[in-house]
Amino acid sequence: MVCQQAFPAMYNPRCRAFFLLLLQCSAVLALVSAQEPSQTDHWPTLTGKPPLVIARGGFSGLFPDSSQIAFGLARQVSLPNVHLWCDVQLTKDGFGICAQGVKLENATNIATIYKNSSRVYQVNKVPTRGWFSVDFAYEELANNVALTQGVYSRSNRFDNHGFAIISVDHLATQVQPPGLWLNIQYDAFFTQHNLSMTRFVLSVSKRVKVDYISSPELALLTAIESGFKPTTTKLVFRFLGRNEIEPSTSQTYGSLLKNLTFVKTFASGILVPKDYIWPVDATLYLQPHTSVVADAHKAGLEVFASDFVNDIPISYNYSHDPISEYLSFVDNADFCVDGVLSDFPMTASEAIACFAHDLGRKASSQAKPLIISKYGASGDYPGCTDLAYNKAIADGAEIIDCPVQLAKDGTPFCLSSENLTESAIVPKDVGGIFSFNLAWNQIQNLKPAIANPSTEYKMFRNPKFQNAGKFVTLSDFLALSKNAKSLTGVLINIENAQGVRVADAVNEVVIKAGFDKQTSLKVMIQSSNSSILMKFKGKSNYECVYKADGSIADGPDSTIKNIKTFADSVVVTKDFIFPELEAFITNTTDIVPKFHAEKLPVYVETFSNEFVTQSYDFLADATVEINTFVQLAKVDGIITDFPYTAARYKRNRCLGVGKKLPPYMEPITPGSLYIFGQNP
Repeated sequence: MVCQQAFPAMYNPRCRAFFLLLLQCSAVLALVSAQEPSQTDHWPTLTGKPPLVIARGGFSGLFPDSSQIAFGLARQVSLPNVHLWCDVQLTKDGFGICAQGVKLENATNIATIYKNSSRVYQVNKVPTRGWFSVDFAYEELANNVALTQGVYSRSNRFDNHGFAIISVDHLATQVQPPGLWLNIQYDAFFTQHNLSMTRFVLSVSKRVKVDYISSPELALLTAIESGFKPTTTKLVFRFLGRNEIEPSTSQTYGSLLKNLTFVKTFASGILVPKDYIWPVDATLYLQPHTSVVADAHKAGLEVFASDFVNDIPISYNYSHDPISEYLSFVDNADFCVDGVLSDFPMTASEAIACFAHDLGRKASSQAKPLIISKYGASGDYPGCTDLAYNKAIADGAEIIDCPVQLAKDGTPFCLSSENLTESAIVPKDVGGIFSFNLAWNQIQNLKPAIANPSTEYKMFRNPKFQNAGKFVTLSDFLALSKNAKSLTGVLINIENAQGVRVADAVNEVVIKAGFDKQTSLKVMIQSSNSSILMKFKGKSNYECVYKADGSIADGPDSTIKNIKTFADSVVVTKDFIFPELEAFITNTTDIVPKFHAEKLPVYVETFSNEFVTQSYDFLADATVEINTFVQLAKVDGIITDFPYTAARYKRNRCLGVGKKLPPYMEPITPGSLYIFGQNP
C-alpha cells in the first residue's frame, strides 16, 4: 500500500515514529531563527543576503527523490529558509507532479506495477523508450506507484516503504516549504501530448506561492516571463552542459553564457553546474575559478550552483570533505554564489551557517575532544612522513602520533607497520620487506606511498603527492613536535612484535630528547600490550593509552577496572560505540559511560573523510559523524587521518549555544534508520 502522507501527521504510524525519533526537532525549530547565517556578516551575493540552500527533491541523498519524507527531512534539518526543489512532470489529466526525470521508471516501481505500459516517444528529438507521466492520470500514479532511490550507488533500504508520488499542490499545501522552487523542462515533449507546461505553471502560481522557476529552455521562460513579477517569483535560466544544445535557439549553453545581458531580459538569475565556476581537470584537481559569478552579478543576475552531492568523489583539493567544497563557493576572497542546489541540504546548511566566515586558527574552540592525528595528516600525504606531520600541525591537530618501528641497526622511526610494503615502495633487491631487514639509511631512502583504504570504491587520496615526503626517526619526530607551539602532546604507539625492545628504545630516545622532564608537551604511550604500558605507568608527564580489542565491549565490568591498573585512557574503534549492520548503525553501546565511570578518557579511531568509511546514518558527511560522537557519545578524543576536518569542527560557530543548537548541528539518532528500514 502506498504511504499516503499528510504533514505533519506523516505517513503511517511507523513513519511518524521514525520522524520523531530521528529528528527530535520540535523544540528546536522555534529557536532556529537565532541560528540563521549572520545577516551582519558581509555576504558578497547579489542581494547581500546569505546564500540559499535548495534541496533537490528534498533530502534525496538519503530518501527517494521527491518523496514527502525527503521533503520533510530537508525542511527539518536545513536552514530556516531552505527552498524545496521539484522537478515538474505533467500527467495526462494535467496535474503537475514532482518526479526526478521524464522517465518515471528510473526512480519509481512503475515498471513492475504497469508492466506493459512502456512507450517510445521523441524527447528532445531523440526516440526514447520508457514509462512516462503523460500516459497516466494522477490518481493512477499517486495511488499505485511508489518512489524508489534513483541513484543506484545509494541505499535501496527504503524502496519498499511505498512513498507516494505527490503533486506540486500537495507539496506546497501539505509540506508548506519555506520556499518552493519548480524546475520545468521538456516543454516540446508535453506539447506533443496536448499538455501545456506554460499553462500549468501560470495556473499553479495563482493557487500556491512559487518562489523560483527554473528551466533550461529559453522559449519557455520567455513565454511565461510576462506572467510573473520578479519580486514574487524569480525566473532562472538553467545551463546544462557547455556543449549541449538549447532547444529553442539551437545554440550551445556555452555560447549562451557569453551573452548574460540577453539572459537578463527574461530571467533574474542563472543556475549553472558547479564546474562552470570551479573547473576540475581530468585528474580531479581544481583549476583557477572562472569569472562566471562576477560576470553574472555585473549583469544583475543571481548565480546558483548545482550538482552538489556528498556521495561521489569530488576534487582532491577538498580532501573528500563536502563542507570544504561548499565553502569554496560561498566563502572565498573573490566571490560568493547566491545559492547551492544539493541532494544533502543539511551539509550545505552547516557550511553556510556554521563554518562560513571562519576566523581560522584564531577562533576559539567550541568543543572539547582532543584532535589526534593518525600517522599525521595521512589522508593528504603518505603517512608518517615529514609532510604528513607538518600538515597535521598546520591543520590544527593537538596530538601527533608516531607508531614506532625498529630498523635493523636499532634506530626507532615512525611507520604504520613493520611491513614496509604497506607504506613505501620497496625495490625487490633491497634485502627485505620488513623494518628489521633494513638499516635506517636504507629505509630513509625508500619512496613513501600514500594509503588508499577505499580503493575498492575507486576512491583515492591526493595522487599528485602519493609518493611525496620523507620518513622520520623518532628523534626527528620529537624535535618537530617540540618546535610546534600549537601541539599539546605526542602519542607514541608501540605495537611492534619486538614490543619490549621497542619500548626500551622509545624510552631512551624520549629521555635523550628531554621529554621525560618537560611539562609543555604530554607524552602518550599507546599499546594493546599491558606489559608495555606497565613499563611507563606512573612516570610523570606520561599517559598510558590502552588499545582495547573487541572482547572488551561484552566483557564484565571487572575487565574495565583491571585496565585502570595499567592505563590512564583507552582507544577504541568507532563500532565499539555505534555497532553497524549493513552499513547502518543498529544501537548505542554503554562502553563510553563504563570507561568514564573509571575515569578513563576514551579516544576513538579512525575518522576519515571518505563517505564510504561512514555509516549511512551520517549522511555522507564527516562533520555529522564527528558531531554525533562528540555530542552524543561524549568521546574525549578524535583520531583522524584528516585533522583539518576535526579541528574545524571544534571552531564551529553553531556549537556552544546551549539549547539553541540548530537542527543541522544536532547529532543523529543512532539506530533510527536501521529500525525504520526494517519496518515498511
